[in-house]
Amino acid sequence: MKILGLETSARACSAAVTEDGAVLASAFQCTGLTHSRTLMPMVEDMLRNAELSMAQIDAVAVAAGPGSFTGIRIGIAAAKGLAWAREIPCAGVSTLEAMAWSLAHTDALVVCAMDARRSQVYNALFRTHFGTLTRLTPDRAISLEDLAEELRSMDGDKIVLGDGGVLCRDALEKNQIPCRLAPPHLLQQNAVGVALTAEAMAAAGKLVSAQELLPVYLRPPQAERLRDRQRKAEAQGR
Repeated sequence: MKILGLETSARACSAAVTEDGAVLASAFQCTGLTHSRTLMPMVEDMLRNAELSMAQIDAVAVAAGPGSFTGIRIGIAAAKGLAWAREIPCAGVSTLEAMAWSLAHTDALVVCAMDARRSQVYNALFRTHFGTLTRLTPDRAISLEDLAEELRSMDGDKIVLGDGGVLCRDALEKNQIPCRLAPPHLLQQNAVGVALTAEAMAAAGKLVSAQELLPVYLRPPQAERLRDRQRKAEAQGR
């Protein structure tokens, strides 16, 4: 089964095609260019260079969240469009779980971290063991202090990765919790992990239609939070 994966959850943007655990093609950039400008040309160039076409793709997977609200919306819209046109299924993949696959070859406690602002990270913890990945926590928004306290009692080599990896590593070291940062080429989110996670979802019968594909936001968008605060202030002023 050939799966096209898309990753637009943060600064990096990437696409990949996997089949039965093997990477057939991939494209990645982390230059700060807008995903709405770069994603589709990246997909088209990658498929053409690999002599693949959408007619050969069996499912489209996308990092559905958590992450940048704008980035997630771009990825979801692209996945819906590509899948709808060919009437193929989709996989809405946890950004954090897909990220952890980059370190599945290690034997460690993997700390996935995305900068959620306000001294928080979007986080999930995984145990890796030479090719296997075991989830220890749900995806969540957690303060760096609370995460440090949780990790203090957990054994094993701790590896931090994600676009919030440096922020998280620094906070853990400040709390005297030994850890190390993933190497630069594995630090950022990547569509290879999205496609590999989707392979497991397909085997478990968890693919959905393009119509059913939805983003996963762990917190309301900033605009909604500001609106709610304004409404609350107006109500209290009456």
